[in-house]
Amino acid sequence: MRTILISLWIVLANISLIAQNSIHTVLASIEENNTTLKSLRESAEAQKLENKTGIYLENPEVGFNYLWGNPADIGNRTDFSVIQTFDIATITGMKNRAANKQNVLVEWQYKADRMNILLEAKQYCIELIYYNALRKELDLRLQHAETIAAGYEDRLKSGDANRLEYNKVQLNLSTVQGEISRIEVERNALLEQLKRLNGGVDIVLEDYRYDDILLPLHFDDWFEQTAQKNPVLAYARQEIEVSKQQVALSKAMGLPTLSAGYMSEKVVGERFQGLSLGISIPLWENTNRVKQAKASVRAAESRETDSRQQFYNQLQILYNRTAGLKIAAEKYRQSLATANNTDLLRKALNAGEISLLEYMVEIGLYYETINQALETERDYQKAFAELSAVEL
Repeated sequence: MRTILISLWIVLANISLIAQNSIHTVLASIEENNTTLKSLRESAEAQKLENKTGIYLENPEVGFNYLWGNPADIGNRTDFSVIQTFDIATITGMKNRAANKQNVLVEWQYKADRMNILLEAKQYCIELIYYNALRKELDLRLQHAETIAAGYEDRLKSGDANRLEYNKVQLNLSTVQGEISRIEVERNALLEQLKRLNGGVDIVLEDYRYDDILLPLHFDDWFEQTAQKNPVLAYARQEIEVSKQQVALSKAMGLPTLSAGYMSEKVVGERFQGLSLGISIPLWENTNRVKQAKASVRAAESRETDSRQQFYNQLQILYNRTAGLKIAAEKYRQSLATANNTDLLRKALNAGEISLLEYMVEIGLYYETINQALETERDYQKAFAELSAVEL
């Protein structure tokens, strides 16, 4: 039974590691564990409650007076009153509607912050996959370099190669080994960044290939769909709605405030009781409040127009860059699919058909092409991630 439980634990642990082994599951884990997102969520809920504060009727006022008479033979007087104040904005629900619109604004702000955090995490994941692919490529280069170095060591011992050639292949081997060490440093730094975003929980991501992505064919049609989902633009649009609601609320606050209640007065041998009505006319308190609210609407509309235009221009630039990187990445893929001469070069070197210098130049050109292909693919993926950030 104990063996079965241990085996089950190992299987579940492996499943957990595999489950993290993709960008999608890594982002899901970060969204669940990220401490900044948790803090932002709590702040948003607190802000929503604050927006809902002060939107109800004022507290009723209860008054009681006990007055001694002078001279004493006239007796004492007792007064009692209960008064409730009403304002039009509260009665009609304007304050509540304004608070609801402000809460929508808070939610869009949270979504914008969430998008930025997940985009940062996705960029780290893309970088990590790039280094995983580069490490895989360097492992192959290391095998080739070790094979060549071992061969030249034998040839040096047999007198078939000179010390200069031997030093060249050893230097090539050291270069590959040093590059692998550098790659590991970069990989570990990225894993630490992802761990930070994941609330201190380790992340496992060993993919070395990216998922296929589909770039939209028509920018303007795609932009209209994206603009509706973008939280930054949605925030700007909601600001207009909040400002318009504030105009209506300001107008209502300029109307008189009513009060109603019960009042009684009791003296020796007499008692008076009845209704109490009052009205407060806001002659000076709300001066320029409506004008200010209307000015806020115009300012919000101007910000929304500017935000949309800036967003359009930025996405268009990013779209064109992404499209260009897509073409470059495809060309590199096609070239590398038909230009892998590593085995042929090694055989030619061993057979003495080419010199060591020719081998180093040719293999270096091929390796440089692979490096550029991996970098272009990475840049393409990162550009598309930023372009499609609203989908996170």
